[in-house]
Amino acid sequence: MTHVLEAPADDSNEEGKEMLTVKKPVGIDQCNCFTLRKASRRITRFYDDHLQSAGLKITQFLTIAALNELGSTTINLLAERLDVERTAMGKMVGFLERDGVVTIKPSPVDARSRVVELTPQGQGLFDEALPLWLGAQRDFEQLNGAARVASLRHELAEIKVGEAGTATSDE
Repeated sequence: MTHVLEAPADDSNEEGKEMLTVKKPVGIDQCNCFTLRKASRRITRFYDDHLQSAGLKITQFLTIAALNELGSTTINLLAERLDVERTAMGKMVGFLERDGVVTIKPSPVDARSRVVELTPQGQGLFDEALPLWLGAQRDFEQLNGAARVASLRHELAEIKVGEAGTATSDE
């Protein structure tokens, strides 16, 4: 089955004129998810390029930035802060531990939890990468306008997903 959108061939509303329709396939360009994912990939590449000289990807930088912000924390809380699946976060910090950027130890309070914190090498990497990230922020704002970028962050933070009437935004 082919789905089509019908649109007037021109904007005229003059009486007596026959309205022509142009049939267009419903394509992925009308998909909200596709558009957001495409923008996300482009922005990710932009930030990755800026962080390249520190040897980091934006996902790694955000993880060590969150650890710099939170200090010593559990993998679960770190995953929650970054809105990442717990298993994916466990894998990410495992790679960072392998590279000497973080330490992972059993929690002194709950042996089932593991606590992550930056090593001195990890803190140094954060300190090296921070100006690169700030440069990416500045360049992104120069390309897109500071007010527009601030508005975009605000609007995206307010996006609701889930069942209509039951969804709430994360704050």
